[in-house]
Amino acid sequence: MADGKDTRELVRARYAAAAINVLDGAASGGCGGASAVGSCCGPAAAVAEEGFGSNLYDAGERAELPAAAVEASLGCGNPLMVAELNPGETVLDLGSGGGIDVLLSARRVGSTGKAYGLDMTDEMLNLARRNAAEAGATNVEFLRGQIEDIPLPDASVDVVISNCVINLSTDKPAVFASTFRVLRPGGRIGVTDVVAENQLSPEQRAERGGWVGCVAGALSLAEYEQGLARAGFVDVEIVPTHAVADGMHSAIVRARKPAA
Repeated sequence: MADGKDTRELVRARYAAAAINVLDGAASGGCGGASAVGSCCGPAAAVAEEGFGSNLYDAGERAELPAAAVEASLGCGNPLMVAELNPGETVLDLGSGGGIDVLLSARRVGSTGKAYGLDMTDEMLNLARRNAAEAGATNVEFLRGQIEDIPLPDASVDVVISNCVINLSTDKPAVFASTFRVLRPGGRIGVTDVVAENQLSPEQRAERGGWVGCVAGALSLAEYEQGLARAGFVDVEIVPTHAVADGMHSAIVRARKPAA
């Protein structure tokens, strides 16, 4: 089991480096490349570039945003294809990075809605706020904090999204519980994340890539479903979409907080 404090610092340092690269005007690098200091793919998970990054968004979505927000996209999917946001909703992105999903969410919820981004990395928050200013987004707010302890009131959010971040946490039950707490009754989650096939042990997952590379810390399909259910979620649905390593997949995860 990874040490929580040490692993969190490794994650923070890696994503800080990615943000600094973009802020300095350098590309953050894609999966499989030697310069991929911030991408969510470890050495053992060097897959085709279509497995991670901004190319998982269509050209129209990428064209809506500042180039730096697109360059800093390090995820394993497109959570906006999952969440089905509506005008007027309040949405929270866990591990918002350079802000790509927050800015796209802000456009979908419109002027009567609100999009929050939560990140623990100051460098990513600086990048995201710069991108929001460049995009002219007025219905966004970026918060500093941990996804295990979301700094928002109870029942204040309609939708929680996340892009390949929950697997990085060393306390996933706390992430699920905190997410459940901030959702309004009837609220939902729509995230993309890396998951392991059920037959893979934690040791076998670690053989396929590091924790910081979004592999060793991934839950199995069954563990993910059970974790969400224990937190109180219903209608849990986990659908693998593409392979990121042997027996490891990016997946769409949906669930709902009961309305009552």
